Amino acid sequence: MWLSDGQKIGIALVAFGIFFQFLGIMLFFDGPLLALGNILFLSGLPLIIGPTKTFYFFSRKEKWRGTLCFFGGILLVFFKRPIIGIIIEFVGFIGLFGSFFPVILQALRQAPFIGTFLSLPYIRGAADRLAGVRQSAV
Repeated sequence: MWLSDGQKIGIALVAFGIFFQFLGIMLFFDGPLLALGNILFLSGLPLIIGPTKTFYFFSRKEKWRGTLCFFGGILLVFFKRPIIGIIIEFVGFIGLFGSFFPVILQALRQAPFIGTFLSLPYIRGAADRLAGVRQSAV
């Protein structure tokens, strides 16, 4: 699958956004870094999947709570409440992207070193519980 130039730029913006979010949290919830991370993440997402799909993703009826928490947390970060904002933003992120965790977990289990680690007995059970994967009766 080939990516367009806009999608490549979008991936870079989202990656830098996640990096600045991580750095802002590591530096004791530094507001300007968190705000920069939010801006970069939100500007890169429409470049990756397109503006229309981005709008439909955030405006789906079953995702309203996650959308409100996510954008409410971003507003709190912008208005000098970074700790509360990041917590609310994380709750919104889980609400928006929570259904992707089983898919992500399955993809990680196919990776060479990570898959071996995730297949260990106790780790497998914990990862399945965190991702919300249902256990099948064997």
